[in-house]
Amino acid sequence: MTDVRSETKKPSWLTPSAGALILANLVPLGGVLFFGWKVFPLMLIFWIENLIVGFFNALKMLTAMPQEAAAWKAKLFLVPFFCAHYGIFCLVHGMFVIALFGGPLQGGGFPSAGTVIDRMREEGLFWAVAALVVSHGFSFVTNYLGKGEYRRPGLDTLMVGPYGRIVVLHVALLLGGGVMMLLNSPALGLALLVAGKVVLDLKAHLWERRKLAAQPAVDAVADPS
Repeated sequence: MTDVRSETKKPSWLTPSAGALILANLVPLGGVLFFGWKVFPLMLIFWIENLIVGFFNALKMLTAMPQEAAAWKAKLFLVPFFCAHYGIFCLVHGMFVIALFGGPLQGGGFPSAGTVIDRMREEGLFWAVAALVVSHGFSFVTNYLGKGEYRRPGLDTLMVGPYGRIVVLHVALLLGGGVMMLLNSPALGLALLVAGKVVLDLKAHLWERRKLAAQPAVDAVADPS
């Protein structure tokens, strides 16, 4: 007879969303190993992922606690405020990425969206970006919506959520990328950089799942009076 508990208590890193995260990061790893990507394409992909994270976080804020009438009033201010604040944060971060690793894009502030898209096309980065969109979208649908996480977090919790990921992950990436650039972007070193990013990403993903699971769900509609 099969022990049900042994099936339901599988390690959390074996969940479909964690698997999707790992698979999405295999695309830039393949770019390093088979297409000769250097430091800048990787850093550009990882910076674009911050925009993807911010997009889905705004969706989380919009769909959070739909039973709470007061929450909908707060969203009218907090969602646009998050988009503006997080956007400026990502802009400054992107300027650092381009100033340090941008090559042809360096100098004169942040380039236009068209210039970044052109560089993505030149480097063949669209598949990597698409994989990251699918990965974060899959987690949003299966975990946040499908498992009812949207009934748990407060808007203030969601507001600050992405910043911790950026600070921890991208300080490590910027330092590692700097070392790789000094070493002339060896493929093995860049592969290890991607692997380290996967580990940090996975830890952040599982921490978020545990944090939301520990919060009580809101089921009742708040009294608007």
